[in-house]
Parts: sequence; C-alpha cells; structure tokens
Amino acid sequence: MTKTAENLLLTRGVDGSFLARPSKSNPGDFTLSKFATLAELVQYYMEHHGQLKEKNGDVIELKYPLNCADPTSERWFHGHLSGREAEKLLTEKGKNGSFLVRESQSHPGDFVLSVRTGDDKTDTSDGKPKVTHVMIRCQFSNAVLCFLQPLNTTRINAAEIESRVRELSKLAETTDKVKQGFWEEFETLQQQECKLLYSRKEGQRPENKNKNRYKNILPFDHTRVVLTDGDANEPGSDYINANTIMPDIETKSNNSKVKRSYIATQGCLQSTISDFWRMVFQENSRVIVMTTKEVERGKSKCVKYWPDVSALKEYGAMRVRNVKETCAHDYILRELKLSKVGQGNTERTVWQYHFRAWPDHGVPGDPGGVLDFLEEVKMKQESITGAGAIVVHCSAGIGRTGTFIVIDILIDIIREKGVDCDIDVPKTIQMVRSQRSGMVQTEAQYRFIYMAVQHYIETLQRRIVEEQKSKIKGREYTNIKYSLSDLTGGDQSPLPPCTPTPTCADMRDDSSRVYENVGLMQQQKSHR
Repeated sequence: MTKTAENLLLTRGVDGSFLARPSKSNPGDFTLSKFATLAELVQYYMEHHGQLKEKNGDVIELKYPLNCADPTSERWFHGHLSGREAEKLLTEKGKNGSFLVRESQSHPGDFVLSVRTGDDKTDTSDGKPKVTHVMIRCQFSNAVLCFLQPLNTTRINAAEIESRVRELSKLAETTDKVKQGFWEEFETLQQQECKLLYSRKEGQRPENKNKNRYKNILPFDHTRVVLTDGDANEPGSDYINANTIMPDIETKSNNSKVKRSYIATQGCLQSTISDFWRMVFQENSRVIVMTTKEVERGKSKCVKYWPDVSALKEYGAMRVRNVKETCAHDYILRELKLSKVGQGNTERTVWQYHFRAWPDHGVPGDPGGVLDFLEEVKMKQESITGAGAIVVHCSAGIGRTGTFIVIDILIDIIREKGVDCDIDVPKTIQMVRSQRSGMVQTEAQYRFIYMAVQHYIETLQRRIVEEQKSKIKGREYTNIKYSLSDLTGGDQSPLPPCTPTPTCADMRDDSSRVYENVGLMQQQKSHR
C-alpha cells in the first residue's frame, strides 16, 4: 500500500501533491484527533502552511490533491456528500422513491445508499419527508425500499468532465425515456427557476417600461444597478435594465485575489444609450463585452452606442470618443475614451470587446474561439488597476450574456483550485440566475458551457504535459496558449498534475478490494 502510494506520487504528482489512504497496519483507520472528518484535517493543513512537519522538523506542504477517480461515472453517484446534505437534496429535489449513492463519511471506503422513502410528513418530527440511509452491504431488515428514480448528481471533478459529457450525450434507451442527459439537466434547472421569487417592481413602473427591450425580461430589484447621478425629481432617472453579478467562489485563504464581478445588461435602445454610459462611468467599468451583432436575422439586437472610429459623440451628459478599432479573428477591439460633458479631467479609457463569431442560430461549433476571447478579456481586465465590474451584454442580456459569464466563472474556479477541483454547472447557473433571471436561455447554450469547460481542461492538460517534458529536457516550452502565470494567478510554483486521475484500484494492493465492503455478510444498521 505504501509503495503504491509512493509510486503514484512520484509518477503523477509534483512537489506538494498529496493523497490520503487507508492504514494497512490498522485496516479501516485514518488518523484523526480533533477533526471530525478526514476532509477537515486535510483542509486544515492546506490552509495552515508550516503546521505539518516531518519528525526532523522539515515542513510538509500540501498543495495539490491527487484525487482518486469516482468508482463509477453513473450520475446517481454523488461522491463525498454528507448525510445531512443528502437529506436536503432529496427533500428539495427528489420525490418518493428517489435515491442516490454517496461515500460514507463515518466509514471512509464504504458507500451509503440514501433513499427518500415516503412523502408522509408525519413520519418525522420536523414535518419533512423521511430519508433512509443504508450502508451498502448485505443487510437483513424488514424495511421495503422502493428505488423508483435516481437523483442524479451535477457535481463533477473538473478533470473528469470528458466522462460526464459522454454520459450526458447518451441517447435515451427507449422512446418513453425522453428526459435524458443535457436535456434532462437543463429542464430540471428550468423548473428551479420558479423558486426565485424576487421582486422586479422597478422595471414594471410606467416610467421605466419603455426602457426595457423585452417586456418580460426585467432586472431583480435586489441586484439591479441603481444610477445615482439622476434627477431625484424625475421618476425613473435611476433605472437601467442591468444587474450586478457577484460570483460565489470560495478562494484560497492565503494569497487570495479579488474575484471578477460582472454587470449583465440588455443591448442598448436608442433611448437608453445615455443611461448605459452613465452606468459604465459610475461603476468604473473599463471593459465591455458585446456578444451580439447590431442586427441579426433582420431584427435589431442592439443599437450602435459608440461613435465611428476617430469620431467623438455626446450621449446626454456623457461624451465618448472612438480612438481606434483593431480587428481580430473573432472580434473587434475598440479603444474608447469616456468622460462627462464639460469635465475633460474625468476622461478614462474603456475597452469594448465586440465578439462577432456567435452564429445567428445556435452556438459556435468550436468553443476554442470563445475561450481565447475570454482569455483576452481577462488579461485586459487584470491589467487595469481598480477596474470595476466587466459589463456583458447581448440583446436581452440573459442568453449569450449568461453563457459567457458562467463559462468565465467556471474557468476561474479551475484556475483558482486546479483541475482536480469540483465544479457544478447547474449550481453555478442557479447562482447567476439568483442575481438576474433567465441567465443561459437554451439547452444548446447549456451544452456549450460543458463543451467549453471540457475544451479548456483538455488544452490545459496538454500544456502541462509539455511543460513537464520541457523541464526534463531543460528548456522552456512556450507555444501553448495559456501561460504559467495565467494558470497560477502569478504563483510560479509547479502546477497541479493533469495526468489521468488514479482509480480506486490503483490505491489498493488487491484490485478485488476496490469495493471491499460489498459482500460482507454481516448485519449492519443504517448509517448516515
């Protein structure tokens, strides 16, 4: 067991890589003292550098977890989910007969079947449906558990996204099983939308109705951008159809960076151009991402809110000068100067990235262009000290806008935590939708998010493999798109390994003991 672990770390890890394994001298044991779980112990030492030491005093650094792959790619397997979390999930999203399988937290290496066994709320003192937890062994009891419908997980290890995409791409086995894969996940997500009962009163006011491009797409009141420079005596002078999007991302406790925020807004109407530039100025936004053409399929999607190149134009109280335009493969970059009329000393540079490669129908066939585009946007944003939120818009400000923002957030998580981190596409979309309704409009856009993240991971893995090869040969490898500093946030320490994740079988001397708890013929009580 020890030699197997050493071999894995030597062949697949870098300095700082670590793993946890069962004790062979004391089968089933992990060394825990004041920590309730192994995960808490590992997290503590990752966050408190210098606390874990060899007997001789040398510091042991825990940087990059060398994860064990899930034992199955089936979507009903939820990995390291606690009993309490399983109950919450089954209560909120499941129904009578819904089930999932998870790892046991009290008995590492074992698996637990969690089943919602009834909708009779009198079964429990708190009035919630009953959830039964059964350790997966050979059990004898009189309880009848009905497995009617798996409650599929949406959490995945980023490095394993290829297998999840393959699973989601499977065709329905029968005609009556139409709810499958991407369609099923997206429809489930759509059903959660009705639970976001946030008010949208400001957008419904008579004085603001003509400022909305679409009458049914209104900003939530609690996250809407409030314009503060308007006339207090003029109703609606503080209104624009835009919401602030703050990513809910856990960052490393040490050396964490301020995360990017976004403003999601609709494409300008002729009557809202002045409001748009007031917002950009007020929020100190220096980067604008436009993801639509001005006209698509003969319909106006966004009026031109900037002057021609080398020209200057006033929009109400705001003045915009187009310094220059640079054409790239998929987009146009415009350098604009923004100031208040009569206040030349307030002039600031705003960069507009106009992405023009999104087709009128569907989504791009190759996510690589979008990823390269987002990389350029990220680099520009990070090069400007004190820059405010990135303004992102399409026509309605929810479809392509939501797709770009969600992809950017997910890639940011992977940059922050490494390719072996957990990501959850539907959960990320739900988080964004809680700040602006309807973000990511179609199943095609939903699928594209998965494809973009998969493409990013594959590119990253190839780059790191070449990086490791070049170090062995003693030369720097530079012809891969993403730079080392981009991937580590400026940290020049080695990157986490991206070679295929070791399977559970690799972690045991006897491959037949991968599911060593299955087949034990002793009676066990249900465990949480």
